[in-house]
Amino acid sequence: MSANLLSAETSPYLLQHAHNPVHWRPWGAAALEEAQRLDKPILLSIGYAACHWCHVMAHESFENDETAALMNAQFVCVKVDREERPDIDHIYMSALHALGQQGGWPLTMFLAPDGRPYFGGTYWPPEPRWGRPAFRQILEGAARVFRENRKGVAENGAALTEHFAQMSAAAPGGAIAPQTLTAAAHAVLGQMDPVYGGMGDAPKFPNAPIFRFLWQDYARTEDARAREAVRNLLNALCEGGIYDHLGGGFARYATDAQWHVPHFEKMLYDNAQILELLAFAHADQPSPLYAERARETVAWLLREMAGPRDAQGDAAFAAAQDADQEGEEGLFYTWRAEEIEQALGAQAQAFMQAYDVRPRGNWENRNVLRRLGPHGAPPEEAALARSRATLFALREKREKPARDDKILADWNGLMIRALARSAIAFAEPAWLQAAQAAYRFVMANVRDGRGHLAHAWRGRVSAAGQLDDYAAMTLAALALFEASGDTACLDDAIILAATARAKFGDADGSYFQTSFDAADVPGARPRHARDNATPSGAGMMAQAFARLWLLTGEATWRDQAEALVSAFSGAGPALVQSPTLLGAVDMLERGATAVVAGDAGAQPLLALARAAPDPALAVLHAREGEVFADDNPAHGRAPIGGKAAVYICRNMTCGLPIADAAELANALSLTASRV
Repeated sequence: MSANLLSAETSPYLLQHAHNPVHWRPWGAAALEEAQRLDKPILLSIGYAACHWCHVMAHESFENDETAALMNAQFVCVKVDREERPDIDHIYMSALHALGQQGGWPLTMFLAPDGRPYFGGTYWPPEPRWGRPAFRQILEGAARVFRENRKGVAENGAALTEHFAQMSAAAPGGAIAPQTLTAAAHAVLGQMDPVYGGMGDAPKFPNAPIFRFLWQDYARTEDARAREAVRNLLNALCEGGIYDHLGGGFARYATDAQWHVPHFEKMLYDNAQILELLAFAHADQPSPLYAERARETVAWLLREMAGPRDAQGDAAFAAAQDADQEGEEGLFYTWRAEEIEQALGAQAQAFMQAYDVRPRGNWENRNVLRRLGPHGAPPEEAALARSRATLFALREKREKPARDDKILADWNGLMIRALARSAIAFAEPAWLQAAQAAYRFVMANVRDGRGHLAHAWRGRVSAAGQLDDYAAMTLAALALFEASGDTACLDDAIILAATARAKFGDADGSYFQTSFDAADVPGARPRHARDNATPSGAGMMAQAFARLWLLTGEATWRDQAEALVSAFSGAGPALVQSPTLLGAVDMLERGATAVVAGDAGAQPLLALARAAPDPALAVLHAREGEVFADDNPAHGRAPIGGKAAVYICRNMTCGLPIADAAELANALSLTASRV
């Protein structure tokens, strides 16, 4: 069929390409069958809606009639939204890395008709430049290789497929010792930027899973270096240009080492993980800066990222906001100095000095706002806040960047967990209500025809559920249970965890990324525990099992967590790439449960326990009259003198009851003596 078939899809990214002259197909069995029937190679293009260079390549090549004709004649052309199909993206990005090339998007891969890769790259320009050949040259070369060297194509595809199969094998080993956690933390600390915060040089990513592990390592060891690394990162993010100082929210990464110029797209997963880190750090040592950024970011989330409401009035959160506006990266977010002078009048000079606004711009003749220098006295800060409000109102009149409004279960799970914790840490109960609404939406709507959790939804389900979805939503359910005491959420978590075991678990205790019944995943089922910009599904699943054990006392959950960890523990030094999995190890070794027994006077104690800065602490409210199993940490715990009391339980042993709030705060402090 000679036509572009994307118009029936729901992905905003695929719909961006629905009117290209390229005869795009969505990923699936039909596209693979067509390639085999026609004996044509597949040109696989993977990107996402908020990707700047994806837009550039689309405009330069996919919208060009001559280039499209060449693509259509030589290839079966397939488009994939990496956010909708992270499993397919993982397979072919791994193949690109195996070819010795740096990854990124757009990802362009050339496949044999059976789906095996034989060549690939990322962005190619329409004409030779920057040392890169033209895209048409690449097309002609890839087609010629397929025609003239089928043996080489087959051998290359087989080698890459075998490489991926080896990458997807479990790496069994024994228990992970505490010194392994320490070694991993020290290895990461050695990569810190002591001047600007964060890791490495440009481009600079928040690397939230790594810093969450460092925070947990600080809770484990009281190593001040880990604490300071996290706070240095958060300070840099909160003051740098990567943060939207007018509208709230963090961009995906900075193009420079100083966190000044962002790649302007805003992703739900980044903001979720940074919000949670702000909550942990604020609970440890209250910070007006962290509180302000958290409130501004949640305001952005509720204003810009809320999805459609369902019949019950609930809404989850959209995936991303675009980097581009009117075809220009960052245009919506940046300013000319004269615009600010005209808008702010007498207040302009103070604002320009505070936010690095220069007459000729601080980036490509425009200004990216970033906060310079220390914060001033309250009257000065109030004046700056009024100036920000004025500029925000002016900016709201601009055409806004596009939004990728699909609902992803795993990213929503991350945000639900962050909101649940932040609602307590920053004393914002409305945030908990927003988290509960998003949770209800996902659980009610992001389901396939069999009632199983799905991955992507935009009016209808467009991708099956993967391990990351089940793991993130299990942790979200547990976060809501701990924050609210709603036992229905605990019940949900148990069902999700058990279903994940059935759909993704292997006999060796490891977990695959895709379900056993996934019909359109070529080659070996992906399996790994490595974190990327988001925590790995395996790592999150291990943490979910560990947390279920802390909350229920049921040994089967600990057994599953230990088996999952053991399935990947033989990775040796590469375990440093799995900080979320290592966090689960710490929870099994050191995790504790704060059991708040009783109702009278329980709320202040619950608030303290729920806001505790230790990620390895679970919170369980044992209401009066509830009956618990013998192995549950709440079993036998009772109020003292008719007043609620808190028992901190670790390794099946509970400490003495604590009824005084000040005493509890001291016990929960990360610098207090261990129970």
